[in-house]
Amino acid sequence: MPFYQRRGDVPRKRHIVFRENGRLLTEEVMGLEGFSGNESILYHLESPCRVQELGDFTPIEREEWVPETHAHRLQNTYDVEPEGDEIRGRRTLMWNDDVEISLCRPAETMDYFFRNGEGDEVIFVHEGTGTLETIFGDVPYKDGDYIVIPRGTTYRFMPEGEQRYLVFETPGLMEIPRRYRNEYGQILEGAPYYHRDIHPPTDLHTRRERGEFLVKVRVRGGYQDYVLDYHPFDVVGWDGYLYPWTFSIHDFEPITGRIHQPPPSHQTFQGPNFVICSFCPRKLDFDPEAVPLPYHHSNLQSEEMIYYVSGNFGSRKGISVGSITLHPSGLPHGPQPGLAEKALGVAETTELAVMCDTFRPLRLTTFARDLDDGRYAYSWYEPPADDPSLAGVTSHL
Repeated sequence: MPFYQRRGDVPRKRHIVFRENGRLLTEEVMGLEGFSGNESILYHLESPCRVQELGDFTPIEREEWVPETHAHRLQNTYDVEPEGDEIRGRRTLMWNDDVEISLCRPAETMDYFFRNGEGDEVIFVHEGTGTLETIFGDVPYKDGDYIVIPRGTTYRFMPEGEQRYLVFETPGLMEIPRRYRNEYGQILEGAPYYHRDIHPPTDLHTRRERGEFLVKVRVRGGYQDYVLDYHPFDVVGWDGYLYPWTFSIHDFEPITGRIHQPPPSHQTFQGPNFVICSFCPRKLDFDPEAVPLPYHHSNLQSEEMIYYVSGNFGSRKGISVGSITLHPSGLPHGPQPGLAEKALGVAETTELAVMCDTFRPLRLTTFARDLDDGRYAYSWYEPPADDPSLAGVTSHL
């Protein structure tokens, strides 16, 4: 994070004696990139290495679907039944070595704590409110929030009501795009959001209970269980630049122009070989002859996944809330027939969507296969009047 935060009590300098009621506290430096990246320093009641019991290791298993054809795809996710909790209920749709994209509609609440030791997470809250309880303090969230969780953060969800998430996990760093920041890390004028739009942890609650506390840690492609005899939120204070935070998609300030702006104008986050973008309600292109829809373009070096949140997405037909389109590399895509003409003169859009562009091919799971409509690749085709209907032509996709 590009700005400093402090919660609770910390000593006057780093790496010096710090006591509570005569008891020497344990200092932990939690940092990135081998002491050259962002870091925070936390002060614990107990050693963070203290483990009462080593539990089971459970590998993460994905069943890959390799389609017979390379084609554009549409997946309808909204009616997926709730399953699992906020961690074990994540169902992977697609992944590569840089990012894993999952859908989560939990049926129950976590009865343990979780820490991702393999990478950063961005969780888009499509539906739901609640609090992410973390070692850094409480992080309230609501519909439309991106929850950004750096690796190594111990947390658990405390949801209120039904929840629906789109989850991005990456072994790299999830960052504010570098072109939005100056050399000191401050977000620039002209960027589509500012520091005031970023919400760090609120209250720090130091937990002093003893007992048995299960912590699941994602490492080496699976979940390792640890049992602690103290509450994992035993931090009395911390300061630094590394912590979880939220940013609302509704606070993204769209960049518009006289003619249509390219997709990078919607960029919200950057990761290794991928970006996350936000398509938000906005005024459209204002040149009298502008075509206020994306022009046809070929993803020669990237794959485009769009998750549709709400509103009317003017360049697509057959899209509903919770739909996902995947436009793979090597194929052109653009507005479907008739939509460009229909859009002429339209002054604004109500669309709300989350896009992820990856620069390496995505692999699909059988979960994605089960949601695939099988016909989306034909949605640009307008058969001559004497051609038979395409009804039922789905099996070979």
